Amino acid sequence: MTTAGQPAGSFAARLRGGLDRHGPLCMGIDPHPGLLAEWGLPDDAAGLEQFARTVVEAVAGQVAAVKPQSAFFERHGSAGIVVLERVLTDLAAAGTLSILDVKRGDVGSTMTAYAQAYLAEGSPLAADAVTLSPYLGYGSLRPAIELARETGRGVFVLTLTSNPEGSQVQHAGTPSVAQRVLSQVAADNAGAEPFGHVGVVVGATVGSAIGDLGLDLAGSRAPVLAPGVGAQGATAADLATTFAGSIGRLLVPVSRGVLAGPPGSKSLRHRMMQVRDQIGAALS
Repeated sequence: MTTAGQPAGSFAARLRGGLDRHGPLCMGIDPHPGLLAEWGLPDDAAGLEQFARTVVEAVAGQVAAVKPQSAFFERHGSAGIVVLERVLTDLAAAGTLSILDVKRGDVGSTMTAYAQAYLAEGSPLAADAVTLSPYLGYGSLRPAIELARETGRGVFVLTLTSNPEGSQVQHAGTPSVAQRVLSQVAADNAGAEPFGHVGVVVGATVGSAIGDLGLDLAGSRAPVLAPGVGAQGATAADLATTFAGSIGRLLVPVSRGVLAGPPGSKSLRHRMMQVRDQIGAALS
């Protein structure tokens, strides 16, 4: 992304370049109170900023993407949002893709406003991509999908998530809700090279559900954001089995597995590189 806010090149091309250079690790920034305490930082905006900017300093330019979790910034009010804006600016200046985890989903003018907040040129909260929830109907996401296309950004649509409660909704129906979402993602990505700007969120913990539900991830031409490795129970080795056919467009977010431990950019970078190498070896 350029400093003016307009990305240079399509989201897919920039993501492809990041994956080729750094592999599939996507570094999460999840500054929850327990981690702030572990780092000896106060649970306030000052502690939040020191934490988040230390992570950016350690990993920017070393991973394919960084995924800040917006909720942990929002809980500190306007001061926390200012920190998030700085994080996104720092990532853009470093040439590292940002995926803002906001899971927004609404209808009409409200969805348009969310899209403008996170995907419009010049917005203080503009990221390279955002996560979206399709559970008001996939069509409700159209303002974000179209604005992302226009501005060279991306979206990741919740499809088959890693939380155990997700199956109650996502597995329901014939075809399943997850399959209906994926088919609409595939339509938006039709003909895209190397893949489309509409990605999917599919948990690394879903096991055989992708095959059981008949999901054609490869055919969707969607980049895949696959949370769940580490604290949620999935291993690097699970990725090769679960996402066979989609390895070349797989992003693997890891947060606690790297962030938990001694603070400081040097030790953080060392842990990040260990995890990055483990994931890379498992998928090679």
